[in-house]
This record gives sequence, structure tokens and C-alpha cells, in this order.
Amino acid sequence: MADIGRMKTYSKAEYYAGQHRRMYVYGSAALQPETVPKQIEKPKKQSAKASRQVRKNRKRAQSISPVYAVFLTGAAIFAVCISVMFLQLQAEVVSRSENITALQEELSNLTEENDTAYRSAEDAVNLEEVRDKAINEFGMVYAAQGSVVEYTGPESDSVTQYSDIPKDGVLAKSKDVSE
Repeated sequence: MADIGRMKTYSKAEYYAGQHRRMYVYGSAALQPETVPKQIEKPKKQSAKASRQVRKNRKRAQSISPVYAVFLTGAAIFAVCISVMFLQLQAEVVSRSENITALQEELSNLTEENDTAYRSAEDAVNLEEVRDKAINEFGMVYAAQGSVVEYTGPESDSVTQYSDIPKDGVLAKSKDVSE
């Protein structure tokens, strides 16, 4: 028969590290992989009863000191207070935003109403009719050269009138105007 060659059995660590790839097999027999992996042995428990020192260390590791408990409680209360303050501020921002939106809408409506009323008043007044009525009915005339008297007003906002305005409407005449 044909020489099958030597086959070596590899451990899992060697197999996964690539040691099995370096092997050359003579003949037609190939290395068959393990069908059931070998189980790793677990370390045995030392004893059912732990020593007194081990139990004491475990208990100390599992317990929380009073100082640490107070710190954790304070941190939790602080986190809750910060969260509540944040939520209040966010609610205030939302309500102010809604208020601004309502005011902007009201301003838009009032502006539209004002523009409509202005256009209506502008369309209702015929300036040619006003000019005809002023000239024909009230006897108004355009200002002529010398009929406008300029003066510097007082520093205050009001003007005091000491005498009546004459019926012809002329308070003073310039010297260079001839009639």
C-alpha cells in the first residue's frame, strides 16, 4: 500500500496559530479536523467554605461607606434640580416664542388694516376737488412773492398770540412789494 505518512495531532492553540498549515502530508490521507473541540478545564474550587478573611473582604467590597452614600445622594439631588431648572427654562423659551409669534401675527394684521384704511382714505379724497373748493368757496390763493413772512421761532415748543389776525390775513408787508 501507499505510504500515508506521519500525522501529528495538534492542540487547539497550535491549530489556530497556524501550525497545522506547515505540515506536509505524503500520500492521499489528509488531516481530519477535530469534530468535537476539547474542553478547557476549569479551575477547581478550593473549598465550599471560604475563609473568614475572604468573607470579610467580600463584604467590605460590596458595602457602601456612609460618606459615599451621602455624596451619591447629593449628586442625584443636584442632577434632579438641574434637570428641573432646564425644563422650566425650556418651557419659558417655548412660551415666549409662542407669544412672539402671536405678537408678530397681530402686528401683521394691524399693518394690513392700517394700509387698507390709508388707501381707502386716499381714494376717498379728490385733490382737485379740494383745490377747487379752497379757491372758489373759501377764497384762498397761492402765496405770492412777499406774502410769506419768515421769523425765527422761540426756543420753547409753544407760540403765544398777543393780538388778533386781521381779516385780510396780512400781518405785515414787505417794503419792496407794490400794490
